Amino acid sequence: MAAKKESSPPPDDATMIPTPHNGERPSDFADRVGAWYASQQTVDHRKGFGLYLTPVPVAHFMAEQIQVLDEHIRLLDPSAGAGILICGAVEALAAREQTPSRIEVVAYEVDQGLIKPLEAVLGHLRVWCADAYDAEVMVKVVEGDFVLAHAEALRLMGGLLPYRSADTGFDIVIANPPYFKIPKTDPRAVAASSVVHGQPNIYGLFMAVCAALLRKGGDFIFIVPRSFASGPYFRVFREKFFSAVRPEEVHVFASRRDAFSRDEVLQENIIFCGIRDDGWHCEQPGHYLSVTSSTGVGDIGEPERKLILLEHALDLGSVDKVLRLPTSDADDAVLELVDSWPGTLGAFGLNISTGPVVSFRATEFIDKEGEVAVSHAPLIWMNHVHRMSVGWPNGKRKPEYIKYAATSLLLPNRNYVLLRRFSAKEERRRLTAAPYIARDFSDTPLVGFENHLNYVHRPAGTLSEDEAWGLAALYNSALLDSYFRCINGNTQVSATELRAMPLPSLEVITSIGQQVKKLDDPLTGLDELVLGMVTDTEEEREEAAVG
Repeated sequence: MAAKKESSPPPDDATMIPTPHNGERPSDFADRVGAWYASQQTVDHRKGFGLYLTPVPVAHFMAEQIQVLDEHIRLLDPSAGAGILICGAVEALAAREQTPSRIEVVAYEVDQGLIKPLEAVLGHLRVWCADAYDAEVMVKVVEGDFVLAHAEALRLMGGLLPYRSADTGFDIVIANPPYFKIPKTDPRAVAASSVVHGQPNIYGLFMAVCAALLRKGGDFIFIVPRSFASGPYFRVFREKFFSAVRPEEVHVFASRRDAFSRDEVLQENIIFCGIRDDGWHCEQPGHYLSVTSSTGVGDIGEPERKLILLEHALDLGSVDKVLRLPTSDADDAVLELVDSWPGTLGAFGLNISTGPVVSFRATEFIDKEGEVAVSHAPLIWMNHVHRMSVGWPNGKRKPEYIKYAATSLLLPNRNYVLLRRFSAKEERRRLTAAPYIARDFSDTPLVGFENHLNYVHRPAGTLSEDEAWGLAALYNSALLDSYFRCINGNTQVSATELRAMPLPSLEVITSIGQQVKKLDDPLTGLDELVLGMVTDTEEEREEAAVG
């Protein structure tokens, strides 16, 4: 559930809430109640409150990750919704060979209309546990904004210094928090300024606060977007969060569409499981991370599993502290190969920047028609950039020309490599790059790149054509796409991450460019060509072969 202040009133007639069937598992009942409540709400309400129900199989999978053993267990769900996750967790605890004598549940929910349904679900949970396992379940439902209720935890160095409140010391936090960006002026964003910057995504604040409320050795189990694991926006968050929470298991969904398909949510979600273990990274190495994967919910009960050294997945001594998630031996081979490369863009005197033309700020300069070399320069948008080719003009609805008068927004007509900053939904490849060759646009001295593009350039100079073709081929290759997917869970292709990405020598890049230009179709045979030129042996090529 989300944490917005606006709320719809609860149903006028509480008797409308579904009632449990005889012997119905609480998690199944919670799912029915959640689906009923969601059906009563508008699309805007569901989006505003992050009303995306956790599928029951996912709830059970998350519950299986609970490790704590104790006679009395305190469990927190900071965004309880209809209580599906709580029910799954308590069912798993109650079914243990040694059932805890008491399970204390604290459930936060900001949507006023969900309070009565949630109380009905948790009431059934109490009765079911008492009847089936003779287990005592104590329930406290809190109506309110969880993040604001614990804003002090965010102010105390990002929630990672000792924080005391009536709700600290939980053995388990389990959550499917909301995810949406909040403005800088939002009180929650102000409180979280030591953790995130800019327009933070609300789910990161939930993670930070819950880490502060968890006792040492407690279980941290969240289903969240993968975006926190990499990228500049969450860098400070990762530094603080991973200093207190040691990753234990991460489950990756291969499909961005499947995890919340009922709610038509398209998001790269992961299930992140960790242990509160302050300062764990200062100890001797030897911790392991289990990375599991499934296509979606349907096969989550039989996931692929890979065990890797945690220090290989998360280097807290690095600047960016990216959590890398290889899911196969082929991914491992790709990471090992690319990490061995000696170069970077900066090492070659190159840089990557974001297109300076922000369309809504440049409306007086951009036009649907124009005369290149007389009054206008080409304006290249993301939809002009395809793998290994720039298709301008394409006659689409967007204005494709920009006036020469917009001098501060235009670049010299030189050789560049253009990359889309965002990948399309469910697109097979995350990286889409094209060589921009100046002589193909010889009629104009200047060119405009729209803000949804990144461009690789040589400051105070230009790329050679072979360098541009070679870099574009590398970025379009299955090899670097696989590497990028291991380190990045965003649809956004960050210039920061591309600056840090290792590259083979400039000599190899130039050779790739020379060879790819000879292909009848630059995309046919590109993967094999790149792989052959960056590996020394047939064994290396087989290990790093990706589709």
